[in-house]
Amino acid sequence: MPRRSVPTGPVLSTPATEPAEEVGEPAPQPDRQPDPQPDRQPELQPDPQPAPHRYRARFAALAAGAVPVLAFPAPGQAWLAWIALVPGLLLMQRAPSGREAAVRGWWFGAGFILTAMYWLVPSVGPGLPVIAVLFGALQGAVGYTVHRLLHPPLTTRRALLALLVVPAVWVCAEYARSWHALGGPWALLGATQWQHPAILGLAAAGGIWLVSAAVAAVNTGVLIALTAAHRRPRAVAAAVAVLVLASGPLLFSLREAPAGAGAVTVALVQPGIVADPQARFEASARATAGLAGQPVDLVVWGESSTTADLDHDPAALDVLRGLAATTGAQVVAGEDARKADGRISKDAVLVSPAGVVDRYRKIRLVPFGEYIPLRPVLGWIAGVSRAAGENRAPGTGFHLLPATDRTGAPLPVGALICFESAFPDMARTAARDGARVLVYQSSTSTFQHTWAPEQHVSLAAIRAAETGRPAVQASLTGVSAAFDAQGRELGRLGTDRTGALTVRLPLTAPGTLTWYDRIGDVVPVGALLVTAGAAVAAGVSRRRSGRAAGRAAGQASAQASGRASAQMSAETSAPEL
Repeated sequence: MPRRSVPTGPVLSTPATEPAEEVGEPAPQPDRQPDPQPDRQPELQPDPQPAPHRYRARFAALAAGAVPVLAFPAPGQAWLAWIALVPGLLLMQRAPSGREAAVRGWWFGAGFILTAMYWLVPSVGPGLPVIAVLFGALQGAVGYTVHRLLHPPLTTRRALLALLVVPAVWVCAEYARSWHALGGPWALLGATQWQHPAILGLAAAGGIWLVSAAVAAVNTGVLIALTAAHRRPRAVAAAVAVLVLASGPLLFSLREAPAGAGAVTVALVQPGIVADPQARFEASARATAGLAGQPVDLVVWGESSTTADLDHDPAALDVLRGLAATTGAQVVAGEDARKADGRISKDAVLVSPAGVVDRYRKIRLVPFGEYIPLRPVLGWIAGVSRAAGENRAPGTGFHLLPATDRTGAPLPVGALICFESAFPDMARTAARDGARVLVYQSSTSTFQHTWAPEQHVSLAAIRAAETGRPAVQASLTGVSAAFDAQGRELGRLGTDRTGALTVRLPLTAPGTLTWYDRIGDVVPVGALLVTAGAAVAAGVSRRRSGRAAGRAAGQASAQASGRASAQMSAETSAPEL
């Protein structure tokens, strides 16, 4: 048979350039089936990694989740927050599929919760791993997003999208677990910056959410700078990271200092670790009596500083009335008592020499610590931990306490109790209602030698910066502290101290509001919109890619069939020799 010649052509080489973008109209391709792209429906692809390798990577993600916790109090390595997510993000980026990236994000989130809230073990016992697994699942969305946008080869457009979308998804995850019924907004990424008023300039603009978004954006930029193969994505990431890092100090410098309107002297009473309720009350009274002769405007006791119902216990009330008369200052006492209706509640009670002026009843109770959700189902936890044996009764709404200073001038205070310092919206409501000072009452004696007291007091600094109001926290066993309207610490009593801390608080002018006071939670709402838009765009892109791949496959099949038919015809018509 005659030899058939095989057509040949020149081998073309192309310079190494940035890979083509995935969004938009597909570039013209030769008549061949396109190579599968790694970010197209990764969750449908089998995981090529053997099981041992997968689990090694997942356990690495679990450990990586602990790294950001070192930036929170009490380790307090705030600088670490700006790069602490990178190890976990890298594991998500390098996952073999979107599904595996989501799983690694889940494990990362679980490791973060386990480490940040390890001190909850006395309250929830074996429930902590369950909480970690449930909350960790929210970070699965971060893992999938990182993999889809940042897997190699990385383009400039995907880098820019990632710098917007990854922080948005992170904020959405934090916002979701911040719902009161799910435990509240504890250990938000932005809280790592509580000792840096320049960074907290972002909090005054968009709340703690904007600080979290900034930290997540810088971490994303660092990941891109370390892993992008081409110069342009690296340059874009570096530029965005620098701009974000500079935004907080810039806002802080441009923000007008809160208009001064005098100052008040506040005394924070810390009796220390006293197990007996009556002895605790007496220790607080002695520390308060020692303030006589000092120009104090307000005295603040810690949470649960008395177990007497001051409306029905004249002896306890007389002690407080006498202290108010002796010091010339009203007293905000922490009442944890069974009321006339038979239920226990926690109240902040304002007492003057004339008696009880007003009270605020805590409305957001600590899950498991003050009530057990679904007690008929989860009540067994109380038998294996220090979870609440009886549910506390919540209040019906928030209102200011109408305090006055020692001259009789109005000094409305937003008195919030313990866990409520974690909620930005409550402090913002107090500021909008006209509070001149934010007052937090705390009791963390159960967690005395853990990171909890330092984590707790840091929230008062953040609430001060968000609202432009001075804030104080009085704790039974520490930490008690005071902060000015920009979140700068003015004084503190640590967990190893007892007595009364007297601090002069500069006040802001009545009616002064920060941007965050005015606009509220615009940042998490915007993050939700960005996340939803990215999800819709990803779905549309996936369908377009599927249709394009189907058309290309059909064309390739038709061309192959045509060539086969032509070859068969040629062989059939060839003369025999």
